[in-house]
Amino acid sequence: MPRKPRIRLPGQPQHVIQRGNNREPCFYSVFDNRYYLQTLGDALVQEECQLHAYVLMTNHVHLLVTPGVSHGISRLMQAVGRKYVKYINRTYRRSGTLWEGRYKASLIDSDAWLLTCMRYIEMNPVRAGMVEHPSSYRWSSFHANARGAHDPLLTSHELYVALGRDPAGRQFAYRELFSGGLEAGVVHEIREMLNQELVLGREDFRDRILQMTQRQVRRGRDGRPPQVATEE
Repeated sequence: MPRKPRIRLPGQPQHVIQRGNNREPCFYSVFDNRYYLQTLGDALVQEECQLHAYVLMTNHVHLLVTPGVSHGISRLMQAVGRKYVKYINRTYRRSGTLWEGRYKASLIDSDAWLLTCMRYIEMNPVRAGMVEHPSSYRWSSFHANARGAHDPLLTSHELYVALGRDPAGRQFAYRELFSGGLEAGVVHEIREMLNQELVLGREDFRDRILQMTQRQVRRGRDGRPPQVATEE
């Protein structure tokens, strides 16, 4: 089966996931996490991408990225993947693939979904039962977005900036978004759009993206059959 064509729109955020092969671990120690983030930081600059949120789980990674150029995200993930796999194979004396095929990505309707998607990403360790609150998980962007911790990887999206008049105000408003959990329907929608690599957004937004790209933007429509979503 041919690969689904990517939707490549500079300036439009995408929710990206890359999984370990057969859902096996891709991080074995804190040194691996640190190396991945260092490699990601270098690639963000090199490929002209902005990172707004992330989480490194044991066997997969979530990123919320805005590309500055058409192929920015593809080249970002290729650059990180090549260098990180080489590091893992050398460090643990292994060979072969580390990732489960190519990454998946869902284009995001910023006005309707960006902040929700940030919460979804940073709440991943809570949904996985690893911690009770995202502040207790080390390897995510929550500490920077909600507490002001320095994180050179991140670039604040304009919708995050609009949360407050100064950094303290934005961080407070962002923390308030976590006072309640995401509804099950919201979590399901984000997962389904991501796993099917469709557009997460309002219908008029999807219509605009369809007109611009002539690519499938919604499930079971636009002339292509749906794919089965998996849980993350």
